[in-house]
Amino acid sequence: MSSTAFSLGTYITRNISTPCSSNRPVINNFDATALRFKSQLQKSSALEHQLVQAANEKPTLCTRREAIGFGFSIALLDAICQPQPASAAEATPCELTLSPSGLAFCDKVVGYGPQAVKGQLIKAHYVGKLENGKVFDSSYNRGKPLTFRVGAGEVIKGWDLGILGGEGVPPMLAGGKRTLKLPPELGYGMRGAGCKGGSCIIPPESVLLFDVEFIGKA
Repeated sequence: MSSTAFSLGTYITRNISTPCSSNRPVINNFDATALRFKSQLQKSSALEHQLVQAANEKPTLCTRREAIGFGFSIALLDAICQPQPASAAEATPCELTLSPSGLAFCDKVVGYGPQAVKGQLIKAHYVGKLENGKVFDSSYNRGKPLTFRVGAGEVIKGWDLGILGGEGVPPMLAGGKRTLKLPPELGYGMRGAGCKGGSCIIPPESVLLFDVEFIGKA
Protein backbone atom coordinates (compact mmCIF):
# COMPACT_ATOMS: atom_id res chain seq x y z
CA MET A 1 0.00 0.00 0.00
CA SER A 2 1.34 3.50 -0.90
CA SER A 3 2.59 5.55 2.05
CA THR A 4 1.20 8.72 0.45
CA ALA A 5 -2.39 7.64 0.31
CA PHE A 6 -3.68 10.64 2.26
CA SER A 7 -2.51 13.36 4.61
CA LEU A 8 -4.15 14.48 7.85
CA GLY A 9 -5.71 17.91 8.02
CA THR A 10 -6.91 19.95 10.98
CA TYR A 11 -9.39 18.69 13.62
CA ILE A 12 -12.75 20.44 13.51
CA THR A 13 -14.74 20.51 16.77
CA ARG A 14 -18.48 19.83 16.37
CA ASN A 15 -21.34 20.36 18.86
CA ILE A 16 -23.44 17.28 19.56
CA SER A 17 -27.20 17.84 19.55
CA THR A 18 -28.51 14.29 19.26
CA PRO A 19 -28.27 11.35 21.70
CA CYS A 20 -25.90 8.59 20.82
CA SER A 21 -27.15 5.53 19.01
CA SER A 22 -25.73 2.04 19.19
CA ASN A 23 -26.92 1.30 15.67
CA ARG A 24 -24.62 3.81 13.93
CA PRO A 25 -20.91 3.30 13.22
CA VAL A 26 -18.54 4.47 15.94
CA ILE A 27 -15.10 5.84 14.92
CA ASN A 28 -12.55 4.81 17.53
CA ASN A 29 -11.57 8.03 19.38
CA PHE A 30 -12.56 10.82 16.96
CA ASP A 31 -15.09 12.13 19.54
CA ALA A 32 -17.15 14.46 17.36
CA THR A 33 -14.26 15.57 15.11
CA ALA A 34 -13.66 15.01 11.41
CA LEU A 35 -10.68 14.76 9.09
CA ARG A 36 -10.24 16.97 6.03
CA PHE A 37 -8.57 15.12 3.20
CA LYS A 38 -6.27 17.00 0.82
CA SER A 39 -5.85 14.25 -1.74
CA GLN A 40 -7.91 11.44 -3.17
CA LEU A 41 -7.76 8.20 -1.22
CA GLN A 42 -6.53 5.12 -2.97
CA LYS A 43 -8.64 1.96 -3.12
CA SER A 44 -6.82 0.44 -0.17
CA SER A 45 -8.17 3.28 2.03
CA ALA A 46 -11.76 3.35 0.69
CA LEU A 47 -13.30 1.80 3.82
CA GLU A 48 -11.63 4.32 6.15
CA HIS A 49 -12.80 7.17 3.95
CA GLN A 50 -16.44 5.96 4.01
CA LEU A 51 -16.44 5.62 7.77
CA VAL A 52 -15.00 9.09 8.30
CA GLN A 53 -17.54 10.53 5.86
CA ALA A 54 -20.35 8.93 7.86
CA ALA A 55 -18.96 10.55 11.01
CA ASN A 56 -18.87 13.94 9.24
CA GLU A 57 -22.45 13.74 7.96
CA LYS A 58 -24.13 12.27 11.06
CA PRO A 59 -22.12 13.02 14.21
CA THR A 60 -23.69 10.83 16.87
CA LEU A 61 -20.89 10.27 19.37
CA CYS A 62 -21.48 11.53 22.87
CA THR A 63 -19.60 11.54 26.14
CA ARG A 64 -20.34 9.11 28.96
CA ARG A 65 -21.73 11.94 31.09
CA GLU A 66 -24.12 13.02 28.30
CA ALA A 67 -25.30 9.44 27.77
CA ILE A 68 -25.97 8.93 31.46
CA GLY A 69 -27.77 12.28 31.71
CA PHE A 70 -29.97 11.50 28.72
CA GLY A 71 -30.87 8.06 30.10
CA PHE A 72 -31.70 9.50 33.52
CA SER A 73 -34.00 12.13 31.96
CA ILE A 74 -35.92 9.46 30.02
CA ALA A 75 -36.27 7.26 33.12
CA LEU A 76 -37.51 10.20 35.22
CA LEU A 77 -40.08 11.19 32.58
CA ASP A 78 -41.29 7.58 32.35
CA ALA A 79 -41.68 7.38 36.14
CA ILE A 80 -43.69 10.62 36.26
CA CYS A 81 -45.99 9.57 33.41
CA GLN A 82 -46.47 6.00 34.64
CA PRO A 83 -50.10 5.54 35.80
CA GLN A 84 -50.60 4.25 39.31
CA PRO A 85 -51.78 0.66 39.45
CA ALA A 86 -55.33 -0.06 40.62
CA SER A 87 -53.96 -1.84 43.69
CA ALA A 88 -52.42 1.44 44.87
CA ALA A 89 -55.79 3.18 44.58
CA GLU A 90 -57.47 0.37 46.50
CA ALA A 91 -54.93 0.59 49.29
CA THR A 92 -55.85 4.24 49.94
CA PRO A 93 -57.88 4.65 53.16
CA CYS A 94 -61.58 4.93 52.45
CA GLU A 95 -63.89 7.23 54.44
CA LEU A 96 -67.23 5.57 55.12
CA THR A 97 -70.49 7.42 54.56
CA LEU A 98 -73.32 6.50 56.93
CA SER A 99 -76.74 6.17 55.29
CA PRO A 100 -80.13 6.56 57.05
CA SER A 101 -80.54 2.77 56.99
CA GLY A 102 -77.47 2.37 59.21
CA LEU A 103 -75.41 0.92 56.35
CA ALA A 104 -72.05 2.66 55.86
CA PHE A 105 -70.32 2.50 52.49
CA CYS A 106 -67.28 3.73 50.61
CA ASP A 107 -66.46 3.32 46.92
CA LYS A 108 -62.83 2.27 46.44
CA VAL A 109 -63.30 1.90 42.68
CA VAL A 110 -66.29 3.38 40.87
CA GLY A 111 -67.62 0.95 38.28
CA TYR A 112 -67.90 1.55 34.55
CA GLY A 113 -70.74 -0.83 33.59
CA PRO A 114 -74.49 -1.00 34.15
CA GLN A 115 -76.04 -1.17 37.60
CA ALA A 116 -77.76 -4.31 38.81
CA VAL A 117 -81.52 -4.75 38.45
CA LYS A 118 -83.63 -6.25 41.22
CA GLY A 119 -84.06 -10.00 40.69
CA GLN A 120 -81.11 -10.17 38.29
CA LEU A 121 -78.58 -12.99 38.59
CA ILE A 122 -75.21 -11.37 39.27
CA LYS A 123 -71.65 -12.30 40.23
CA ALA A 124 -69.63 -10.69 43.00
CA HIS A 125 -66.36 -11.31 44.79
CA TYR A 126 -66.04 -10.41 48.46
CA VAL A 127 -64.01 -10.55 51.64
CA GLY A 128 -66.00 -10.65 54.88
CA LYS A 129 -64.47 -9.47 58.15
CA LEU A 130 -65.53 -8.97 61.73
CA GLU A 131 -65.17 -5.51 63.24
CA ASN A 132 -61.85 -6.56 64.78
CA GLY A 133 -60.48 -7.25 61.29
CA LYS A 134 -60.67 -11.05 61.43
CA VAL A 135 -61.57 -12.53 58.02
CA PHE A 136 -64.37 -15.09 58.25
CA ASP A 137 -64.95 -15.69 54.53
CA SER A 138 -63.48 -14.84 51.12
CA SER A 139 -64.61 -15.79 47.64
CA TYR A 140 -61.14 -14.88 46.36
CA ASN A 141 -59.66 -17.70 48.44
CA ARG A 142 -62.10 -20.13 46.83
CA GLY A 143 -61.21 -18.79 43.40
CA LYS A 144 -64.86 -18.36 42.43
CA PRO A 145 -67.25 -15.39 42.78
CA LEU A 146 -70.61 -15.67 44.51
CA THR A 147 -73.59 -15.96 42.14
CA PHE A 148 -77.02 -14.91 43.44
CA ARG A 149 -80.21 -13.03 42.60
CA VAL A 150 -79.82 -9.55 43.99
CA GLY A 151 -82.79 -8.07 45.84
CA ALA A 152 -84.51 -11.47 46.14
CA GLY A 153 -83.56 -12.19 49.76
CA GLU A 154 -80.90 -14.77 48.82
CA VAL A 155 -78.25 -12.85 50.77
CA ILE A 156 -78.32 -10.69 53.90
CA LYS A 157 -80.18 -7.38 53.62
CA GLY A 158 -77.03 -5.28 53.84
CA TRP A 159 -75.71 -6.90 50.68
CA ASP A 160 -78.88 -6.27 48.64
CA LEU A 161 -78.96 -2.66 49.82
CA GLY A 162 -75.24 -2.15 49.32
CA ILE A 163 -75.32 -3.34 45.68
CA LEU A 164 -78.76 -2.27 44.46
CA GLY A 165 -78.71 1.00 46.38
CA GLY A 166 -81.54 2.81 48.12
CA GLU A 167 -82.14 4.59 51.43
CA GLY A 168 -79.29 6.99 50.79
CA VAL A 169 -76.96 4.42 49.20
CA PRO A 170 -76.12 4.85 45.47
CA PRO A 171 -76.27 1.69 43.32
CA MET A 172 -73.02 -0.06 42.43
CA LEU A 173 -71.94 -0.21 38.80
CA ALA A 174 -70.38 -3.31 37.25
CA GLY A 175 -66.63 -3.28 37.78
CA GLY A 176 -66.96 -1.30 40.98
CA LYS A 177 -65.43 -2.11 44.36
CA ARG A 178 -67.12 -0.98 47.56
CA THR A 179 -66.58 -1.38 51.29
CA LEU A 180 -69.74 -2.00 53.30
CA LYS A 181 -70.15 -1.75 57.07
CA LEU A 182 -73.29 -3.53 58.22
CA PRO A 183 -74.97 -3.06 61.59
CA PRO A 184 -76.28 -6.34 63.13
CA GLU A 185 -79.83 -5.74 61.86
CA LEU A 186 -78.59 -5.70 58.25
CA GLY A 187 -76.37 -8.75 58.84
CA TYR A 188 -77.01 -11.87 60.92
CA GLY A 189 -78.57 -10.12 63.93
CA MET A 190 -79.14 -12.01 67.15
CA ARG A 191 -78.63 -15.48 65.67
CA GLY A 192 -75.10 -15.02 64.30
CA ALA A 193 -73.80 -17.50 61.73
CA GLY A 194 -71.74 -20.67 61.58
CA CYS A 195 -72.63 -21.57 65.14
CA LYS A 196 -71.75 -25.02 66.42
CA GLY A 197 -71.23 -26.31 69.96
CA GLY A 198 -71.70 -22.88 71.50
CA SER A 199 -69.11 -21.26 69.18
CA CYS A 200 -69.96 -19.07 66.17
CA ILE A 201 -67.87 -18.00 63.22
CA ILE A 202 -69.94 -14.81 63.22
CA PRO A 203 -71.06 -14.12 66.80
CA PRO A 204 -74.56 -12.73 67.49
CA GLU A 205 -74.98 -8.96 67.15
CA SER A 206 -71.84 -8.61 65.09
CA VAL A 207 -70.97 -5.56 63.03
CA LEU A 208 -69.66 -6.83 59.70
CA LEU A 209 -67.29 -5.39 57.10
CA PHE A 210 -67.39 -6.51 53.48
CA ASP A 211 -65.14 -5.59 50.58
CA VAL A 212 -67.38 -6.24 47.59
CA GLU A 213 -66.41 -6.36 43.93
CA PHE A 214 -69.47 -6.27 41.66
CA ILE A 215 -68.39 -8.19 38.55
CA GLY A 216 -71.67 -7.89 36.67
CA LYS A 217 -74.48 -10.00 35.29
CA ALA A 218 -73.97 -13.78 35.60
